Amino acid sequence: MIVRAETVFTDASGSGPCGYLVRPDDAANYPGIVLIQEWWGIEPHIRDLAQKLAAQGYIVLVPDLYHGQIATEPDDAVKLMMMVRSNIERALGEIELALDYLYRAQQVQPKKLGLMGFCMGGLLTYKMAARYPHLGAVSPWYGGGYDPRQEDLSKVSAPLLAVYGELDQGIPAEQIRQVESSFAAAGKSITVKVYPGAGHAFLNNTHGSYNEAAARDAWQAALDFFKRNLA
Repeated sequence: MIVRAETVFTDASGSGPCGYLVRPDDAANYPGIVLIQEWWGIEPHIRDLAQKLAAQGYIVLVPDLYHGQIATEPDDAVKLMMMVRSNIERALGEIELALDYLYRAQQVQPKKLGLMGFCMGGLLTYKMAARYPHLGAVSPWYGGGYDPRQEDLSKVSAPLLAVYGELDQGIPAEQIRQVESSFAAAGKSITVKVYPGAGHAFLNNTHGSYNEAAARDAWQAALDFFKRNLA
């Protein structure tokens, strides 16, 4: 499927935060997904993922949480990530603007949206799951540092597919178990997939510890998850 991409303003006034929007190159209606970047920013890998999702029949929006900046070295990525984490409410507000943009879009149907994020974006995806009411499917990938005990899980309305690498040194197994048990105790639908032999950012074939077998299986699982819940 041919897709087209553009940069859009995500607030209703047509100014302020921007996002990278990709959609099938036709006038048909499609489900919408907001995709949240890794700590590198909206770099080629994230653009590629957005394009792959769009080619599967989705309208995809990536909010630019770094406001035009892209890191190429880990030290720069850490600085930009810390900028976001020091004002996490602003970042969550910009993600909400992106979700609202798709929710308002006439060609986004149905009005239950998908949300997907990686690394830093995985943490933000978890947090938005309890804050945004119009979600139909949520998929955080290797979202470290998330403590579900600090969130009001009663507000989570969508099923989750959470993806991790077994060898991710930044996310202890106990943290993953806490996430799974907390959502289950709250009566929320969550599927946790931990890939043996895979490390952090195993989907990214330009950074991190790319694992082809795990990446292929996890990406297909995510496609099946969105198709099942957003169709």
